[in-house]
Amino acid sequence: MNRAGGVILDVDGTLVDSEELGTRVLVELAAQHGLALPLKQTNLQFRGWKLHDCLAQIEQWLGHPLPPGTDVQVRQRTAEVFRRQLKAMPGALELVRGLKLPMCVASSGPREKIELTLGLTGLLPYFEGRIFSGYELNTWKPAPDLFLHAARALGVAPADCVVVEDSPVGVQAGLAAGMRVYAYQPGEVDPNLPKDVPLLRHLPDLLGLLAA
Repeated sequence: MNRAGGVILDVDGTLVDSEELGTRVLVELAAQHGLALPLKQTNLQFRGWKLHDCLAQIEQWLGHPLPPGTDVQVRQRTAEVFRRQLKAMPGALELVRGLKLPMCVASSGPREKIELTLGLTGLLPYFEGRIFSGYELNTWKPAPDLFLHAARALGVAPADCVVVEDSPVGVQAGLAAGMRVYAYQPGEVDPNLPKDVPLLRHLPDLLGLLAA
């Protein structure tokens, strides 16, 4: 196993506890259009997806398009919920404070959302100038391009990068980039994760793994 030279972290569901909050907004949206969605199963399915794909899936379930501007309304509503309820994942601050390697975040979300969530949870100062968004590169997980771009920006070879991801699509992206991937699963393990990917139950445990 190569010695790690850099660490690439996902944001939603990895550093910040935003996944279920965002999914709840989508479930409420669907309910307004007469579609009842179970929160837990919907959150599991949508984990790691970009908003466009989530809305497209809801439209498919509904059998008709959502009104124009729905995406803007969802983002505004989600931001409101985040400002009231968003928290960092347990151990996230301990992890980023303890990391001595070059690190960055790479997310399929837009930069405004990344900066908002990191800012609300006190994590933003650790990643100034090292935030990479799929929207700015026009590429999204599970494609490896976002992670490969992040590795180049860090000046670290892909094989020497460690990725921490919570979603199946994020794990797939890291593996496709040829990186060492840990699947952060603090609770019930996602059954859709690729097989044989090592699990990370507590974020600060990564510090010991990197030092080993």
